[in-house]
Amino acid sequence: MGEKSKILIIGGTGYIGKFIVEASAKSGHPTFALVRESTVSDRVKAKLIDGFRSSGVTFLHGDLNDHESLVKAIKQVDVVISTIGSMKLLDQVKIIAAIKEVGNIKRFFPSEFGNDVDHSNPVEPAKTVYAMKAQIRRTIEAEGIPHTYVSSNYFAGYFLPKLAQPGLSAPPRDKAIIPGDGNPKAVFSEEHDIGTYTIKAVDDPRTLNKILYIKPPKNIYSFNELVSLWEKKIGKTLERIYVPEDEVLKQIQESPFPINMILALHHSVFVKGFQTNFEIEPSFGVEASELYPDIKYTTVDEYLDQFVCEII
Repeated sequence: MGEKSKILIIGGTGYIGKFIVEASAKSGHPTFALVRESTVSDRVKAKLIDGFRSSGVTFLHGDLNDHESLVKAIKQVDVVISTIGSMKLLDQVKIIAAIKEVGNIKRFFPSEFGNDVDHSNPVEPAKTVYAMKAQIRRTIEAEGIPHTYVSSNYFAGYFLPKLAQPGLSAPPRDKAIIPGDGNPKAVFSEEHDIGTYTIKAVDDPRTLNKILYIKPPKNIYSFNELVSLWEKKIGKTLERIYVPEDEVLKQIQESPFPINMILALHHSVFVKGFQTNFEIEPSFGVEASELYPDIKYTTVDEYLDQFVCEII
């Protein structure tokens, strides 16, 4: 493999970014995090920053709105990974401009880490977010920048702790509200695994200019199967309340943000099946657990075990 690439993570203190920074440092890549000076002194993020520092992460001060700082940071690395939030997705054109100016980047990973936007057609407000991600993809391709798009599907830590139930803080013990008929399959990826697979792909020629799908075979469940698994663990049968698609769409339209966004994602995945209704073709994609069979990923079955003891 040769020398490991130097990696810059932009948005490394965010939800998924911190797992990617951690995986990069742990795997021995020289790891850099672009941070605003205010972030380093932020008390809320102090523990996270200290953890990065103790694992050897180098902090580079910069901002998406400061072109010179972006160029200066990017000049020091080989690979750029963006994990910025959905509100700033289009700001990635500034990263692209800096990458083009520097001219030495071997790979750019834009902020994706969700459903494959080229194989999904969600309703609003998710539709607008997906369109922005797709726009960034097209810009990267038009500029001829080497890239990898990571489609990690659902974050396990976001959906499994409450079994995708609105308003709950733990998996249900009495009833489960299921959008649609509960049969389309969804994919759940544990966040540490997303970080590990992403960093594995950095220097892998097989992932160059491809979509890296994180779709571990033991983590593909329909809503009905997910509820059945949970019932088996707690030794109890839940009442299943099925919500017809037209009612789901009505709820999306009537709900405030961010609830409407979550419901729109549920509709796209659990009703329309956009995570699993297409084949991964070698022309555009590869699957992470097939490329890296040596990585022991966390299964949905294992993940749910931590919540069983909470049942009274």
